[in-house]
Amino acid sequence: MMISSAKTYDVVIMGGAMMGSSLASFLAQSPDFDGSVLVVERDPTYQYAATSLTNSCIRQQFSTALNVQITQFGAQFVQNLPLLMSPAAPWLSIQNFGYMYLANTPAFADHLRAAHAVQVALGAGTRLLTPDQIKAAYPFYTVDDLTLGSINTQDEGYFDGITLFDWFRREACRLGATFVTDEVVSMIRNAQGNRVDSVTLQSGATITCGQVVNASGTRGAIATQMAGIDIPVAPRKRFTWVFTAQTPLDRPLPLTIDPSGVHVRQDTKTTYMAGGHAADDPSVDQRDFTMDPNLWDDHIWPTLAAPIPQFEAIRVIREWAGRYDMNTLDANAIIGPHDQVENFHFMNGFSGHGLQQAPAIGRGMAEFLTYGAYRSLDLSPLGFARIREGEPYREAAII
Repeated sequence: MMISSAKTYDVVIMGGAMMGSSLASFLAQSPDFDGSVLVVERDPTYQYAATSLTNSCIRQQFSTALNVQITQFGAQFVQNLPLLMSPAAPWLSIQNFGYMYLANTPAFADHLRAAHAVQVALGAGTRLLTPDQIKAAYPFYTVDDLTLGSINTQDEGYFDGITLFDWFRREACRLGATFVTDEVVSMIRNAQGNRVDSVTLQSGATITCGQVVNASGTRGAIATQMAGIDIPVAPRKRFTWVFTAQTPLDRPLPLTIDPSGVHVRQDTKTTYMAGGHAADDPSVDQRDFTMDPNLWDDHIWPTLAAPIPQFEAIRVIREWAGRYDMNTLDANAIIGPHDQVENFHFMNGFSGHGLQQAPAIGRGMAEFLTYGAYRSLDLSPLGFARIREGEPYREAAII
């Protein structure tokens, strides 16, 4: 869609993938928001967006109460789209194979116990398992060097993230949000420097804006620099492989996490999906989606086969590289307004958690833009203040 060369919108959202579309949808559905919304998306195919290249999982096994609550709402929302979004939306489910964290050191076992206490206090179904209990429930694991396991098979596993994204975008458009194929290339602040007055698009259009929201994914730091702001967000490459096993497992495989960050889960009835990254994990060029030809043989495959010997004989059938918008300070999202440029807002740095967090973050940001405060869930611990002060919001359960 094209827009006129000069126009005013109450909210301009930079980025139309999962986060931008979630916010636009929640704003459009809010009975108390009567403003105009423009979503600026540079690539309407979303071919290389993190939304499209994600492994589409959701979990409650975090170590902080806020992250648990964010994904608990995500699970509720995903499974109740006809009630919470639109009667026309499909009923989605979560394939509850769960996440299995395996501890092979006393320190990691202590971390699992501490996180378990946080999770169950909020109603999560997380269970701690001894090595014998792990072996009884999942005989394919090697447990000789394990100390403890943690698993939750309630509202934790795989969901259809692409359908969720499609419905966010569809509902936002239906209810009046404008999506345009373009890109913000510059911003003009007022004389005091405390507000963004307008944004200029690559097409040449100038948009006067009430509020600006940066939902630019891995390009988030580039977008903030136009407003004279720096954030510690960088694109980091993440690799995915889908494979078959010569001897398939006799039951569904939970998403199993190695301390190195390598993880593997059931994909279909006959395939498995593994993900990970190299030990050297630098920022990458925005256009770099090349695979590392040695990573699978040298690191990923051996790491999979160690706890699951049946994965010594497997065949890769598909592979791709995606990216995280990594918050290098603490691997947690940056949400809400800047403390000096008051109408510039962040939805950045999700570090691989964006898809599962999108419903709660979109709802929260819509509340803030409508009422000037969070109402359903206080997201302020994820605000910009900690970035300015260099004080991480500590989340131990990062993959």
